[in-house]
Amino acid sequence: MRMNISIAHFRNNMADPINRAVYAGERVILTRDGKPAVALVGLDDLRALEELENQADLKAARKARKEKGGVSLERIQARLASR
Repeated sequence: MRMNISIAHFRNNMADPINRAVYAGERVILTRDGKPAVALVGLDDLRALEELENQADLKAARKARKEKGGVSLERIQARLASR
């Protein structure tokens, strides 16, 4: 479920939207001038999103390595040492 509230309303009534995100698993969208500005989500949702991002990054890295060839550990270490 999703709940939309203004940032001004959130400032005055933080407990309810936070509890909805934490305990009910709701996604709370904070709006500014009627437009979505910020999402308030529970930690489980954030962790799931981060895991999806990590999987996408890994897939992209594997594809790039396959298309462009790999880089040796020694070359990476040399690049890091030169910084």
